[in-house]
Amino acid sequence: MTQDLTQRLAGRVAVVTGGVSGIGLASARRLAAEGATVVLADICDEATGAPVAQSLGGMFVRTDVTDPEQVDRLFALTHETYGSVDIAFNNAGISPPEDGSILETGLEAWRRVQEVNLTSVYLCCKAVIPYMVEQGRGSIINTASFVAVMGAATSQISYSASKGGVLSMSRELGVEFARKGVRINALCPGPVNTPLLTELFASDPERAQRRLVHVPMGRFAEPHEMAAAVAFLASDDASFITASEFLVDGGISSAYVTPLAD
Repeated sequence: MTQDLTQRLAGRVAVVTGGVSGIGLASARRLAAEGATVVLADICDEATGAPVAQSLGGMFVRTDVTDPEQVDRLFALTHETYGSVDIAFNNAGISPPEDGSILETGLEAWRRVQEVNLTSVYLCCKAVIPYMVEQGRGSIINTASFVAVMGAATSQISYSASKGGVLSMSRELGVEFARKGVRINALCPGPVNTPLLTELFASDPERAQRRLVHVPMGRFAEPHEMAAAVAFLASDDASFITASEFLVDGGISSAYVTPLAD
């Protein structure tokens, strides 16, 4: 990660859901390092989340992103405390083992993934857009996935469908609010070396290798690489980017045959 960072986000206020771990935490750190005031939202308890937020000079708000009242409170409290909401990184998501092939995935697992991964993004966008429209500016980054643009035989059917929904919704919102000064983009990460991925593959190295072989760069991404993309999309450097599927996937979505290992 670049050490000498600009302060291109100075004076901005950023809300990051799923902000206490993985891509969310890495992004919160990057946004703070570039001058933003960060508000971390997560399902963890106050004792876990508050020290993380304090270390970044920001605030923690315990939030169940599937609950409309809690989501509304998150953005209202942010606006009340800091006077604006300039950046929303709607990143919270799950990928439970119960979500597999459509032949195996039960309705309860399907609905839970849709609620956390897709409905939460709808709720967060619905809550934050009015603040941004009133300000006449704002950047929303919604976490989709490379699986929103390609299929896999090792299916996680509800996860894939939810991320496709995030991508489609981001595209539509980006078009709808483009002339209101609000940019809305979908970040589409490739496989990222996070606790979620580690847990998924720890007991099955063959499963990990089956995915890794398709990444032209020959490795999974690191969270700070996603954070750099988030900071870019949040900044004025991305001022003409909206309604975009922003792929940060190591080339996986463009690959037919990958390079041989050196």
